[in-house]
Amino acid sequence: MGTLLFIIALMMEITLALYCIVTKQYHLRLRNWARIAIFITFTVLALLSVISWSFRWILLAVLLFILAVNGAFSLIRNKVNTKKYKVSHIVRKAIIMIFLFIIALAPALVFPQYQSPKVTGEYEVTTATYTYTDKNRIEEFINTGENRHVNVEFWYPKNADDTYPLLVFSHGAYGIRSSNASTYTELASHGYVVVSIDHPYHSFYTASEDGKTSIINTEFYQEVSNANKDGIYTIEQAYVLFQKWMKLRTDDMNFVIDMILNNSKSDNDPIYQLINTDKIGVFGHSMGGAASVWLGRERDDIDAVVNIDGPMFSELIYDKETNDLVVKGNTYSTPLLNLYSDDVWIQLDNSSTYAANKAADKTFSEVYTVHFQGAKHLSLTDLPLFSPILANMLQGGKADIDKYYCIETQNQIILNFFDFELKGIGSFTPKTTY
Repeated sequence: MGTLLFIIALMMEITLALYCIVTKQYHLRLRNWARIAIFITFTVLALLSVISWSFRWILLAVLLFILAVNGAFSLIRNKVNTKKYKVSHIVRKAIIMIFLFIIALAPALVFPQYQSPKVTGEYEVTTATYTYTDKNRIEEFINTGENRHVNVEFWYPKNADDTYPLLVFSHGAYGIRSSNASTYTELASHGYVVVSIDHPYHSFYTASEDGKTSIINTEFYQEVSNANKDGIYTIEQAYVLFQKWMKLRTDDMNFVIDMILNNSKSDNDPIYQLINTDKIGVFGHSMGGAASVWLGRERDDIDAVVNIDGPMFSELIYDKETNDLVVKGNTYSTPLLNLYSDDVWIQLDNSSTYAANKAADKTFSEVYTVHFQGAKHLSLTDLPLFSPILANMLQGGKADIDKYYCIETQNQIILNFFDFELKGIGSFTPKTTY
C-alpha cells in the first residue's frame, strides 16, 4: 500500500507539473482542489480500513491535512497567483512536494502494511506487559547503582478458565520481545501462556512501565558485530564473550521464570492463575535460542526447548591445547527442537561455534532437527513481514523461501512440538527439510 501511494503521489506531482509547463500557468485552484480531494480520499480509505491505520500513516496524514487546509483557505480567499510564470518555479515546487511525500511515506515504505500470519487456535488472544525488578542484581550497563529491570509481555488465552503450560521466549541479539509475535499468538490461541522477555541493553529498544526507555548498549553491539567477523577476536576471547552474554541472558530468564512461579502462588493477577507451573517450555531465536538450550540444561523444571537458529554455547568448552571450541558431550535429557535457516545450516559442518549443534543429533537423548531451505536468519522471525527492507539489509539479501510459508510452517512445527512434549497430544515427526 505504501509503495502504491508513493507511485500515485509521484505521478500526480509529475502530471501537475507537466500540465502547468505545457499550459504555461500555475493552476493554483486546480492544485488546491486536488489537495483537498486527496485528503478526503485518504480519510475515506482509512475509515473503510482499506488503509489499516497505524503509526506508519501518521506523517502522511499530517502532510495531507496541512496541504488540504492550506488549499481550502486559498480557495475561500479566492487567492490568485500574481507571480510571473517560470518553469523553474514549477519544477522546484514539484521536487519539494515529491521530497515531502518521500519523507511522509517513509514509515509506510519501510514498515509496509501486511497481512498477519494465520492463527488457527480456538482461543482469542490478549496481551499484557510488566516490568520486573531484580533486587539481587545491579544493572551492569549503567553506573547508577540501580537494580536490573526486565520488561516482559504476555500472550495468553482471553476469558479462559483452565490452566496452561508456560512458554518463555528470548529474542536474538539486537532483537525485541515482539520479534516472533505471530508465533506467540498462534501458541496462545491453542492454550499456552507465552511470556517474551526484553533483555535491556541487549534489546534494540525496550520501555518499562514507568516510561523509562533503554536502547542497545554500543559496547555489546560492537562485540557481537566483531564476533561475526574473522580475525577480530581469538577463539578464546570469543568464548569469554559467549559466556558473558549467556550469563546475562540466562540470569534474566531464570529471574523471570522464578518471578512468575512465585507470583502464581501469591498474586491474584488472572494471568498467573492461568499458568500450569508443572509444564514449562523455553524457546528463542539466535542468541535467545542459545540461552534457551543453556537453560534447558540448568533447570530441572524445563520440559521442552526450541532453538531457532542459535549456537549451543552451553555445550562448548575452550580447549587450550587445540585452541578451539570442543563439545562437552555431557548428557542432555530435555527434549530439544532445532530449527535452522540456510545461514546457520551451512555452518554446522565447518564452524566450531556450531560444533555442538551437529553433535546434538547423535548425543542428545531426544532431539529433532528441521531445516528451512531458502530461508535466511531473520526469515525465522516476523521482521520480513513487518519490514522487508530492514530484514533484507540486516541479513544481506532477500530470502528465497516465501516469508508466509516459512513463518506459518515454523509456528505449526513449534506448536506441534510443545503439544507433544507438554500436553501429550499426538506424535511429533517433522520432516527434516521444508
